[in-house]
Amino acid sequence: MKKKEIIGSAATIGTGTAISVGGQTAAMGIATTFGTASTGTAISTLSGAAATNAATAWLGGGALAAGGGGMAAGTFVLGVIPIVGAGIVAAGAGIGIYKFCKKRKQK
Repeated sequence: MKKKEIIGSAATIGTGTAISVGGQTAAMGIATTFGTASTGTAISTLSGAAATNAATAWLGGGALAAGGGGMAAGTFVLGVIPIVGAGIVAAGAGIGIYKFCKKRKQK
């Protein structure tokens, strides 16, 4: 297996791990920094449950009353992030193992 292929697989695994571990926090950070609540108030000016609920609804496409998916959709998005990260880890590991086994078989 070439050094370039090892680095590529390791980078993919590292990216997937980072998404799994920190993706939800990053998504909420983006929502609270750049999002706007359905009332028109910047989420960054809110605190406590109001900020959490507004950020979750923002991730879901906006409040139900505004035509978005609301907090349920936002919760779904947050729940899917670690699964996507795990899938990326599995893909990187699978590609790395495949290339390693293919190389070993050729010898």
